[in-house]
Amino acid sequence: MWIIWLLIAAILIAGEAATTGFFLLWFGVGAIVVAVLALLGVTSLAIQITAFLIVSILLVIFSRTILQTYLPRTSGDADIKTGVEKMIGKVVTVVAASQGIRNECAVKASGSVWTAFPVEGEAPLIEGESVEIERIEGNTIYVRRNNPRREFLFTETSQKQ
Repeated sequence: MWIIWLLIAAILIAGEAATTGFFLLWFGVGAIVVAVLALLGVTSLAIQITAFLIVSILLVIFSRTILQTYLPRTSGDADIKTGVEKMIGKVVTVVAASQGIRNECAVKASGSVWTAFPVEGEAPLIEGESVEIERIEGNTIYVRRNNPRREFLFTETSQKQ
């Protein structure tokens, strides 16, 4: 009988891997507990099913309580950003200085080099400069200096010399 419980556990855990919830795993663990009980000599099907239900339901209740306590959801930011959306607001480095009439440059973001343009009102960007991604349109990134005060200090200091 313990082999059947292990098969049930495997099916439930595989089902958990195929779903987005966090529910079937605990029933799989309950089936593993009952498989151990069956291996230890508990042969009554009624006791096995009862143990399965008690262990599984308790694990669901306790894990839900723990997850709600330690991983609270923030209200107001319900949208999860994925793909290029999660790059917006990220600080990246300019790897090729601005050139041309549109001040086209290149930045390294998420391990790739992207074509980037400074947003309207920004001066040409210098290689090695830290910039923040403001928006993405197609395969083009629009960036703003991460620390505009640093640019002001740099230009002010260079003018004094």
